[in-house]
Amino acid sequence: MKRLLLALLLLLASTLGLRAQSTTMLSGTVRDAAGQALPGVNVFLRGTFDGTSTDTLGAFRFETQQAGAATLVLSLLGYQPQELPLALNGQPLKLSLKMKGTPHALGSVVVTAGAFEASDEKRSAALNTRDVQTTAGALADVAGALNTLPGTTKVGEDGMLFVRGGAANETKVYMDGLPVQNFYAGSVPAVPARGRFSPTLFRGTVFSTGGYSALYGQALSGVLLLNSTDLSQETQTGLSVSNLFVGASRTKRWEQTSLDVSADYTNLTPYTGLIPQNVEWVQAPRSGSGSVKLAHRTGQAGMLKVYGTWSAQRLTIRQPSPEPVGQQTVALQNGNGYLNTTFRSPLRRGWSVQTGVALSRDDKDVQPDTLRLRTLEQALVGRVVLTNDSAGSRWNLKLGVEGVGQQVTQQYQPHVIDADTRYETSFIEKRAAGFVESDFQLSDRLAGRVGGRVEYSALLGKANAAPRLALAYQTSENSSVSGAYGRFYQTPDNSLLLVQPSLRFEQATHSVLTYQYNHDGKLLQAEVYRKTYNHLTRYDGQDLRNAATYDNGGTGYARGLDVLWRDRKTVKNLEYWVSYGLLDTRRQYRADPVAAVPTFAARHNVSVVGKYWVPKLNTLFGATASYGSPRRYHDYNQEGYNQGVLPTYQDVSLNASYLTRLFGQFTIVHVSASNLLGRQNVYGYRYASTPAASGQFNRVAVTPTAPRMLFVGVFISINKKNPGDVNERPE
Repeated sequence: MKRLLLALLLLLASTLGLRAQSTTMLSGTVRDAAGQALPGVNVFLRGTFDGTSTDTLGAFRFETQQAGAATLVLSLLGYQPQELPLALNGQPLKLSLKMKGTPHALGSVVVTAGAFEASDEKRSAALNTRDVQTTAGALADVAGALNTLPGTTKVGEDGMLFVRGGAANETKVYMDGLPVQNFYAGSVPAVPARGRFSPTLFRGTVFSTGGYSALYGQALSGVLLLNSTDLSQETQTGLSVSNLFVGASRTKRWEQTSLDVSADYTNLTPYTGLIPQNVEWVQAPRSGSGSVKLAHRTGQAGMLKVYGTWSAQRLTIRQPSPEPVGQQTVALQNGNGYLNTTFRSPLRRGWSVQTGVALSRDDKDVQPDTLRLRTLEQALVGRVVLTNDSAGSRWNLKLGVEGVGQQVTQQYQPHVIDADTRYETSFIEKRAAGFVESDFQLSDRLAGRVGGRVEYSALLGKANAAPRLALAYQTSENSSVSGAYGRFYQTPDNSLLLVQPSLRFEQATHSVLTYQYNHDGKLLQAEVYRKTYNHLTRYDGQDLRNAATYDNGGTGYARGLDVLWRDRKTVKNLEYWVSYGLLDTRRQYRADPVAAVPTFAARHNVSVVGKYWVPKLNTLFGATASYGSPRRYHDYNQEGYNQGVLPTYQDVSLNASYLTRLFGQFTIVHVSASNLLGRQNVYGYRYASTPAASGQFNRVAVTPTAPRMLFVGVFISINKKNPGDVNERPE
């Protein structure tokens, strides 16, 4: 879990009131027209350096030495600037403020009679940082929390996002508008991967499961948009100790700048020695990581952000094998570095700019038994987006370009002790994309978005053009109907290009129809969709390294229904959501001899997530129950393909966060249990390469590495300010 759970403390601590420290203390919340909290709003006094940005809950707090008449200014891209006259006399001021949306750089089209948008945000499910950290069973992992939303299938052996019948590599992650090349940490078969980034790095997530805008590409199924925080709220230090890791962080805040530094070390050796395991750990997972984040406000609406992180991990696992030896040993070493730099600022005549550059390097060394496979991926991505709002509230225009330079090298060594027998393959990709998009409002009730994206791959020697269209109609003050259609392209996976670079873009077409009701803390969203796939990559599964067998003749489809109900208000101190996904999908791609249900797709997926705050105990309790209908697998001992049926997936997880003080400092004690009932979920089977004397293929089940996951951690926040009343509910 690394430092992902460390940030639980920092987030919840930011929700508590702090006592006045200077002449005048200003505090309050900023919400949109629908009453939802707005994170990242710049709140400042005109003509001074006194101000701050709202946190993930829309709250702000700062002090000033100013006295007399003053003007409080609110600014946020995508919303109309607000100015509020104040009289500062040394008495604390607590304000409740609202901002109205405008079609601006974040792509919103807002109808003032009742907020709805023909944009990714309204046809997608968004979770904030607190949602990610307090969802039981997610273990503070972004992908883990999103797997409780409709449109996803829980694939326990991988831990990644599988969206609407699509493989994990068909959902791409963008951080502050820049595509992330290696979002997940290294993993080996049957050991689930985790996201590399702490959820507190982001002020919110937008998870689009289809029909997303032309600003995003290289994804056949979905995109996860991560928007990082701007200036940190205050100077503080965080310390954490748990049964899995130790960590520390330091934040320094100046008037226009903030600097965050963090480091952690994870070693599961003591844990795996105490808790029963389903596998044998020759070397239990251990890792270390560090990160630095610098944010600098360049003006009232300008922001420069630099984020860098480095991590290293290693493990060696011995798993059951169907072969006569009975066991297989797999070792992993992975080193990863990532640097993301972004800048946004208003320009002249209604124009604004958002631009950035990101560098990544991922070195992964996997050794299954006597083999060795080392893959080194290095990438540079850049992006510029210009937005013009000079036309007023009826339409806007976005223009952008994106470039990717990537080098991937893979070394294959059949015998670790024989260094002379080594094979190396590599490729260099240079890909460029351009896009144009406009949000428009045809009437008070009808709005839309139209755009297109073109890409060219130097490696493939091919280009594509992808049109996108979205329309939304306000059916009542609190409800809307929206539809989206688009074409989406993606270059084949790196593992395929290393064998055969002369392929073509894989293609998907999305059609989506959504109904949404959102009022008084209650959200109902129902969505029907259809995806068709063309030009998927195929090859001979018996001869993986034979480039001559590779082609783009694969096809497929996915269709279904997703429903989400979320309630924050009906029962005091309780919030919960219920999600359901119905999926009908088939495809023929990779080594599939015929069209079949993919092994990573479940027809029915249900999640129920609840969180209840008990003021008298200063404790937040959480529970998650998940169900997935049986997935398919290929049974070597039966005729047909992917004809086997696994048991259902079931999981019940609980957690609790107790707010207290330790050594006079604000402290959280967090306890969680994943798969509390110890359900022995089966994710598939490994089959022997040759049949036994009986003619049957021996097999072993792929199960979780442990029956359940238990975590206990203590998180201490050492702030420059004193915590207020811990009896306040963190929301």
